[in-house]
Order: sequence, then C-alpha cells, then structure tokens
Amino acid sequence: MTTVVLWHGLAGSAQRTWRDPGWIDLLTDAGMDVIAPDLLGHGSAPQPVDPSAYEAFEEYALATLPPEPVAAVGFSLGARTLLVLAAQHPERFTRIVVGGVGENLFRHDGSSAALADALHAAVHPGDHGSTAEREPQRIVDHFLHLAERSGQSIDALIALLRRPQSVVLTAETLSRISQPTLVALGDTDFAGPIEPLLEAIPHAKSVILRNTDHFSTPKSFAFIDAALNFLEAD
Repeated sequence: MTTVVLWHGLAGSAQRTWRDPGWIDLLTDAGMDVIAPDLLGHGSAPQPVDPSAYEAFEEYALATLPPEPVAAVGFSLGARTLLVLAAQHPERFTRIVVGGVGENLFRHDGSSAALADALHAAVHPGDHGSTAEREPQRIVDHFLHLAERSGQSIDALIALLRRPQSVVLTAETLSRISQPTLVALGDTDFAGPIEPLLEAIPHAKSVILRNTDHFSTPKSFAFIDAALNFLEAD
C-alpha cells in the first residue's frame, strides 16, 4: 500500500486544506494510506510565539514521516517544505506533488517580513513599528481568515514568518531532487511563473490549473485529479 503524506500551506491545517476539499477521502478510496499532520505553528501542532522555535521547522515536518519512503503532496508552505526535505533526504520520498509554488521560491524580496508586519499591525494596532502598507490588505485579511478558521494563533504565524534564516532554495538545491515530481500551479497564482521551478527539478512535470488563484488551489478538482493520477502511476 502506498503511503501519502500531505503538508498544508501557511495559516492552514490538515483539516481545512486536505480533509474538507475531499483529498483524504479520495486518496483513501484509491487504496492509499494517508498521513496529514499539522505543520509546526499550525492547527493541533505546537504554536510557539518565539521566532527561534521555528529554526527546526523542516525537521519537525520530517519527524512526522514513517520510516519507510513515502509519496508526498504539499501546498504552498507545505510544498516548499517538501522540496527542501526531498533535496536533503531523497531516500525518504518516492513521488512528489507540489501546488501553489513556482518562481516565487527563488524570490528573496522581504515578502515574509512584510506579511509578518502587516499581521502584527492587524492584531496589535497600537504598535506603529510595522511596514504593513507594503502588503495588500486583501492578502492580509485572507491569512487572518484562514488562521481563524484553522484555530491558529496569529502570533505563532508571525513568529514563523520572522524565523531566523531558513534554507535558501536555489536551482542547484532543487537539482538534487531525484523523484518524479508533479508541479501544479493556478493560471492566476501570484507564485508563478512555473517555468523556473520546472527547469530546476530534473524529473518534473506540470499541470496548469485554469481559472485558479493561489488560495483556491487545494479545492481545484483539476489539481486533485492530476495528483491522484500521478500518485497511482507509482
């Protein structure tokens, strides 16, 4: 039986990202054993509010894996985490599916800090030391809504975004990924374009999700169908 691990996105949870849209039921019906943990700082996982606690973010995710190699699906933050770990520990994975990531993985434009500042300003309005104006309010509101629905501490989310320098993804790093990989990206997703990521991963295939933005990606039937077909090909 194929074991599939699912890692959700920023401010999400296993329940909201995977169970509610039907991923877990569909993968189980296809005969797969599904593991869907909450990432550090999210859902049922510990939610520390000290940025230094998130230095071990990827290691926390790695510890949720069983000892045998698994297939894995990641969305957004979960996709980035999956790619980091697949490059560092290729023996732990058989097939990889990532959604909601593209050229954005190579950008180092301070967007995480800007989002942290904007969220801080939203929940601590008396503190004027932020750069909240740099982050579109609709995106801030969306993450606030996601966090509320997922039962997550906003201060934990801010701490995660402000964590010490995490692993920097480069084309050279991603060239170490040896597993068959499917990259799914919505045609209106701000994470694109998709081409730089496809060029960096040696055995990557792609699917473009029509009329799909970043936040609707996990609910895309096209994404679910493509992932199921790709995983069943193992």
